[in-house]
Amino acid sequence: MKTGGQLIVDALEANGTDRIYCVPGESYLAVLDALHDSPIRTIVCRQEGGAAMMADCHGRLTGKPGICFVTRGPGATNASAGIHIAMQDSVPVILFIGQVASHAKEREAFQEIDYKRFFGDIAKWVVEIDDAARIPEFVTRAFAVATSGRPGPVVISLPEDMLTSLAEAPAALPHTPVETRPGEAELDALEKLLGNAKRPFVILGGTRWDDDAVARMRAIAEAWSLPVGCSFRRQMLFDHLHPNYAGDVGIGINPKLATAIKQADLVLLIGGRMGEMPSSDYTVLKSPYPDQTLVHVHADAGELGRVYRPALAINASPSAFVEAFAKRKPTATPAWADETPKLHAAYLDWSTPPESGPGSVQMGPIMNYLEKVLPDDAILTNGAGNYATWVHRFHRFRRLATQAAPTSGSMGYGTPAAVAAKELYPDRTVIAFAGDGCFLMNGQEFATAVQYDLPIVVVVVNNGIYGTIRMHQEREYPGRVVATDLKNPDFAALARAYGGHGETVEKTADFAPAFERARASGKPAIVEIRLDPEAITPTRTMTQIRDKA
Repeated sequence: MKTGGQLIVDALEANGTDRIYCVPGESYLAVLDALHDSPIRTIVCRQEGGAAMMADCHGRLTGKPGICFVTRGPGATNASAGIHIAMQDSVPVILFIGQVASHAKEREAFQEIDYKRFFGDIAKWVVEIDDAARIPEFVTRAFAVATSGRPGPVVISLPEDMLTSLAEAPAALPHTPVETRPGEAELDALEKLLGNAKRPFVILGGTRWDDDAVARMRAIAEAWSLPVGCSFRRQMLFDHLHPNYAGDVGIGINPKLATAIKQADLVLLIGGRMGEMPSSDYTVLKSPYPDQTLVHVHADAGELGRVYRPALAINASPSAFVEAFAKRKPTATPAWADETPKLHAAYLDWSTPPESGPGSVQMGPIMNYLEKVLPDDAILTNGAGNYATWVHRFHRFRRLATQAAPTSGSMGYGTPAAVAAKELYPDRTVIAFAGDGCFLMNGQEFATAVQYDLPIVVVVVNNGIYGTIRMHQEREYPGRVVATDLKNPDFAALARAYGGHGETVEKTADFAPAFERARASGKPAIVEIRLDPEAITPTRTMTQIRDKA
């Protein structure tokens, strides 16, 4: 006989869980007590949104479900931001929520919420466990649901009395991974389409990739001379310095790349959904009927034909697809072979930072410096805002598991993600980029980095405004500024108050020594860049945007 709390922990151990992220609550004390005697590492966070985003980063970088525990009511609603990210980004996460006791349900008890209704539209599956004896069944099923097909978040509600009750239950067994593989007929059809194509283009996206899949995709691109682009915030799927890389298919796409995709006669989309952002509001690839012949490869049959009608739909995970198609070779030099290097050259030109701009701090030289000093396996995280353009456009990703950023465009993600990344990979350099508005949405997780001695470096690009919103505001309502100005703390002093290292950069030349001091400190660090708000994009000033409006 074991308590429900013990059975939860047993099931997590059986499914390979090595760490969880949590904010403690009285509603699941029985689980916390069971974790006391478990080898599972417990990372205590400062806010449930941060904890859920850490779990998302864990799932994003490892492919294994990130596990998060929060308490009922406000704990669960705070965590919902991370669950929405995991859903839109196809990341495996399992959120456990302490629930009110069974006798108090349906009375609007203290912090009571119906989680099936609350999370029903932003999770793959939501369940409440009423019988402790069924915990092994439900937890193992949660791992299967979170990782199969299109990965995503699962939410499990745990009534407090169920967790303290004693039950006799079978030992939990690990979930069985489900793989979807392409058939020979689909591979034959794709090979024929490629053989007849004049201007094909490959777009990589989604999750369920691993190192072997990335290497096989590189070999396929080389064998077929294919130009390859990566979907929005999936840039780590292809080496940016490889001669077949054409650029990122996301917000602010290179116009030459957008033209190449629009003019392609065959688009091979592997793993991604090609949502609103990578499709440039469904214009680069029109929905529901693309101008191009579309071959869509996805692990979830429900995604095939949902937004785009493909000429050929292949229900397979990216890893299974590239393993199978890597065996196919062209019979002659492809007709487009000479065009692929031109697209790579256009990418290199597009991703070369500008040297000048308004104000005394220039982000272009800063990005050039970071490209020289960061190792290929450095992990870069960020949330949302115009500042992220500098990372997405000018950082050249080389390896898998080096990027953690929400395709959902959620602010506040970069700092908690960096904490999780550094905890997972303590020997790797981890850099979080954040705007001043973005950082203060989950900046309290810097305290978590201090608590666990995780020497991340958070680069806070401070321009004193909600930059993206101000840019849109000036374009749509020029000169009528409302609700986008910010009065910020001294971020370097804030870092020191937390027990970390702080630096302030007010001139371009200050950045390199400040960054090196931050890394050498051995502490979690914040490097604040005080950027002129005129420097709103790499190529346009705020005044130019306002004047054009």
